[in-house]
Amino acid sequence: MPASLVATDLACRRGERLLFRGLSLSLGPGEACHIAGTNGIGKSSLIRLLAGLARPFSGTVKRDGAVALLDENHALDPQADLGTALAFWSALDTADHPLTRLGISALIDVPVRYLSTGQKKRAAFARLIGQGAPIWLLDEPLNGLDSGGVQLVEGLLADHLSGGGIAVVASHQPFVSSAAVLPLAEFAA
Repeated sequence: MPASLVATDLACRRGERLLFRGLSLSLGPGEACHIAGTNGIGKSSLIRLLAGLARPFSGTVKRDGAVALLDENHALDPQADLGTALAFWSALDTADHPLTRLGISALIDVPVRYLSTGQKKRAAFARLIGQGAPIWLLDEPLNGLDSGGVQLVEGLLADHLSGGGIAVVASHQPFVSSAAVLPLAEFAA
């Protein structure tokens, strides 16, 4: 069965504040959505709802297919070297970690804590790809990347979509590969 991600009439509340309401989207193989908007309107909260890490105030989310999340928590042991940190996940991951393509193969002996922000982001993408999930949820995936890193990530996303994957990208920066832009600010309460 092909992957799909459907959100229907979502509302998100944090404390007494309603971040957004009435949000619906439906994505199938090869489709992406870029979530745009100002700080604090719920982009990261929406990603967490779509991932199943938080419950919506109202509405539903239906996912067919495995989900891989990339956010500020890269889930790599900062005390371990990069090779060891990624090897930990190899028992769970279903695909190879493309270290050479991501430009980090020379860093496998470097402790994760010494990697730059951009290098950690590239390592997080290695982990994301290694999961082999058809649905990618990306929260600010371009933060900390130089222009070459941005082009690399846009290429990874394009490849994922051309292979039938789905992506939701929450980012302040424009994404060349996104199929549609959903300005979340329109849904702010």
